[in-house]
Amino acid sequence: MSFVSTSTGSFFNRSLAQMADLRGQIERHRTQIATGLRFERSSDDPAAAAQLRSVARREALAAVEGDNAARLGQDLASASDELESVTALLQRARELAVQAANTPTGADGRQAIAFELEQLTEELFSRANGTTLTGEPLFAGLSSDPAFVRDAAGNVTYTGTPASGAVPVAPGTAIERGLPGSEVFQFDLGGTPTSAFAVLGGLAAALSGGSPDPAGAAAASLEGIDAALDTVSRAQTIFGTRMAWTEQVQQQQADRGVALAERRSRVGDTDVAEAIARLQQSLTALEASQAAFARVSSLSLFDALR
Repeated sequence: MSFVSTSTGSFFNRSLAQMADLRGQIERHRTQIATGLRFERSSDDPAAAAQLRSVARREALAAVEGDNAARLGQDLASASDELESVTALLQRARELAVQAANTPTGADGRQAIAFELEQLTEELFSRANGTTLTGEPLFAGLSSDPAFVRDAAGNVTYTGTPASGAVPVAPGTAIERGLPGSEVFQFDLGGTPTSAFAVLGGLAAALSGGSPDPAGAAAASLEGIDAALDTVSRAQTIFGTRMAWTEQVQQQQADRGVALAERRSRVGDTDVAEAIARLQQSLTALEASQAAFARVSSLSLFDALR
């Protein structure tokens, strides 16, 4: 009886290795189709894996920047809403000052005006200490405490920081969070520092009997009220500009997000149509290899037994 030759044994080994490789390819293609991922381990494609890690880092940073921009937009909008209300109450205070400056207005009328001005001053104080949706002060700069405090005598003082800080919202881009209350509610009047609180409070006191010439005091207060309106108007313009800038950044963030997602898909996602075609090729090749192996192995076994 003769034995199977060395060449025949080598053929068996090669055929078995080839079929094992084809089965591995088939399994990979099926996994790619099922998971939608081109590879499971970084070692399968180190270069593509490195690209995916880079994309993941950029997406993680973009998510933080996106959250920052969203919160910043909300804070700026809240501050703008507060200032819109402040403008309305200052305009009402100006109307009352003009009315009080009118000589025919009697003591009772001026007393009523003084009472309304006191209410407006209270509202102004409340607006100046407005907070974000998360409870942080809008006009205190970097401080987490109320922007303004009032002492026993009714004097209002700014207690926040002189700067508001910037929020990173994009690579190389940071937008100022807001404006400190000292730049919104305080100003110089004739070279003397004052505030909207002092102007309204002083007028209310003058109309309540604190001035021998209440009509003159009312007329004089118009300059201070106008200065307060101008200061708030400048602040509104700044907030509006920053809101528009933030919206533009958010649109750019959305565009970058789409670009990153497309890049991640190109690098790491399975081309299903291509994977199906390769799967079919591998299945066909395996069937052919199995058929050829069966035929040749049958002949070799017959020769060995003959």
